Amino acid sequence: MITVSLCMIVKDEEDVIARCLDSVADLADELIVVDTGSTDRTVEIVGRYTDRKYTFAWTDDFAAARNYAFEQAAMDYILWLDADDVLTEINREKLRALKQTLTDEVDSVTMLYELAEDDCGNVTFQLRRNRLVKRSRGFRWIGAVHEYLEVGGTIASSDIAVKHMGKPGKRDSERNIRIYERRLAEGETLSPRDLYYYANELCDHGLHKKAITYYERFLNEGGGWIEDNISACGRLADCHHVLGDMKSELEASLRSLQFDAPRAEFCCRIGYHFLSTSRYGEAVFWYALATERKLPEGHLGFDNPACATWLPHLQLCVCYDKLGQHALAILHNDLALQYRPTDAVMLANRDYFARRLSLSTPDDAAGRGA
Repeated sequence: MITVSLCMIVKDEEDVIARCLDSVADLADELIVVDTGSTDRTVEIVGRYTDRKYTFAWTDDFAAARNYAFEQAAMDYILWLDADDVLTEINREKLRALKQTLTDEVDSVTMLYELAEDDCGNVTFQLRRNRLVKRSRGFRWIGAVHEYLEVGGTIASSDIAVKHMGKPGKRDSERNIRIYERRLAEGETLSPRDLYYYANELCDHGLHKKAITYYERFLNEGGGWIEDNISACGRLADCHHVLGDMKSELEASLRSLQFDAPRAEFCCRIGYHFLSTSRYGEAVFWYALATERKLPEGHLGFDNPACATWLPHLQLCVCYDKLGQHALAILHNDLALQYRPTDAVMLANRDYFARRLSLSTPDDAAGRGA
C-alpha cells in the first residue's frame, strides 16, 4: 500500500480548515500545513491535527508556497488540497481503495474538482486536476497566480472527486488582479497562461471592455493551452453578451470551433443565439447536438455538465413548443426533469402541457402524434 503526504498552504482559514482536515486526515500518513501569514486561529486549529506546521513568508507567488510545502513531504505520494475543499464519504472510500491498489508505475492521479452545483445537487462546473503525485518525481508548481502542477510520465484518471465548498465571509477578491497589475507595472511580459487568467480576473471584476482586449490578445498571439483557448472563447462571448453585442457574442462562440469539434457548452451558446432571435429550427439543431456531445474520459478542461444534460432538453422543449410540435416539447421537458425533478420551471411546463392536452380536440391530438 502506498503512503501519502497531504500538503496544504493556508492563510486565515479558521472557518473551514477543520472541515477539510476532518474529511481527509485519517487517510494521509502525514499532514503538512504551510501558513503564509494567518492572523486568526488557523495555526492553532491545525495544531490539533498535526505538528508538521510551517511558516512561509508570502511573496505574491502561490507556486513558491506550494513548492515549499511539497519539499517537506516524505511519503510515497503527495496529495494537495485547499482549505475550503472536502472529500465526501463516498470519495473518502474511493481514496482509501486507491491507496490499496495504486502501483508504483503511476506518476500522477487526476481527480475531478467540483466547483459548483445546482439546487438539485447536480454538478454545474468542474474540471480535472493532477491531485496525487509521486514524490520522487519532484514535480513542481508553476505560476505566481492560478498556478498549475507540471507533471509527466504515467498519468491515471480516477473517479474520485474533491468538492470545493468555499468559505463564509469576505475574501480578498482584489488580490489576484493586484498581483497581475503590479507585474505589468514592473514591465513584465505576461505568458499566454497569465494573459488568459488576467483577462478572467478583469471579466470577473466587471471590466468587460478591458477583458475583451486581453482575451483577443491571448487568442491572437497563440501559444495557449487548447482548453484555455476554448474557455477564452466562452468568456469572450460572455463579455460581449453583457455589453449587448449579439453579433460579436455569436462570433466568439463560433471561434471555439477552430480548436475542437463542437463542445456542448458552445452548442448551447449558439442555440441560444438562434432561440433569442426566434429562429427556432436552427436552435433545435444546436441544442440537439449539445445532447449528443460528450467529453473524452480524462478531459482536463473546464466543464459544465448541465450543457449536455438538462439545459439543452429544456431549451428544446421551448423551441418545439414555439414550433407547435408539442409531443416533442413534452418529451424534452420530461427528459430535463430526469436531471432536476423538483425544478419549478419544468414542473410548470408539465402543467402547461397537461392543460393544453385537456383543451385540445381528438383531431388536434392525432395531428400532433400524441
